[in-house]
Amino acid sequence: MASTPRTIPRDSASSSLRASIPWISIAWFGALLAACYAPVLTRLVRNWIDDPDMGHAFFVPVIAGYIAWQRRDEILACPLRSSPWGLLVVAFGALQLYVATLGAELFLARTAFIVSLAGVVLYLGGWRSLRLLAFPLFLLCFMVPIPAILYNQVTFPLQLIASRVAEVSLSLLGLPVLREGNVIELPSQTLNVVEACSGIRSLLSLSFLSLVYAYFFDKKIWMRAALLLATIPIAIAANASRVTLTGILSEYQPELAEGFFHSAEGWVIFMVALVMLVVVHRLIDWGYRTLRGKG
Repeated sequence: MASTPRTIPRDSASSSLRASIPWISIAWFGALLAACYAPVLTRLVRNWIDDPDMGHAFFVPVIAGYIAWQRRDEILACPLRSSPWGLLVVAFGALQLYVATLGAELFLARTAFIVSLAGVVLYLGGWRSLRLLAFPLFLLCFMVPIPAILYNQVTFPLQLIASRVAEVSLSLLGLPVLREGNVIELPSQTLNVVEACSGIRSLLSLSFLSLVYAYFFDKKIWMRAALLLATIPIAIAANASRVTLTGILSEYQPELAEGFFHSAEGWVIFMVALVMLVVVHRLIDWGYRTLRGKG
């Protein structure tokens, strides 16, 4: 007599999969990471508070954790298979932290935490889990400030671009303007496009938001890279518009070029940049669908 195959209820299967999660190992490795990287992470959070360029960093671990939580069913769909290569990655992260501590290199020390975290995921869950969590792990890179040497190499060219575009725009509007480097001379006052006005702040925030936006609103993986690249001209255009607007307003009321009004102007321009990002996404998606339809 043939036996009838038994159907396992979905709730029971889900419970058995959750029971297979190595909670003790996760807690153990989590405690070790917290103990080893506590000084690094503490200084990192202080940096977020003190550095206006890193205002977005507070949201990075929250959003990355939410995305990882969303993928929990995919991770649990197959049994977790530990990979010994994960321990090698953790060891590499520890070595990176040691070298960074000896050389007082903050960037290496902070990224060593992300490397070690990836190693823990690989060791406990295997390559499949690491592949599923690769995107939220990559997002964590945006909570680490870029190295000072790279920051200085990026900000000054951005200052010059913003100054040059503002000079041309003000001239087209009929305002007499003279530019020397990142200093703009107007009839009523002098505008100095400093590092804070270089656009690096909006570029970092827009880069992070572009990846998050593409993840939630578009299923195409390549769209994330496309929008990430699009943030560069968008941030430059938005910041140049801010400098131009500041120059125009300062000709009528000089107090609008500083203080609260200047900060509020920056927020408005950033919101405009977000709208531009959405528009660019729609245009790219429309072009992609058009080409597919013709093909």
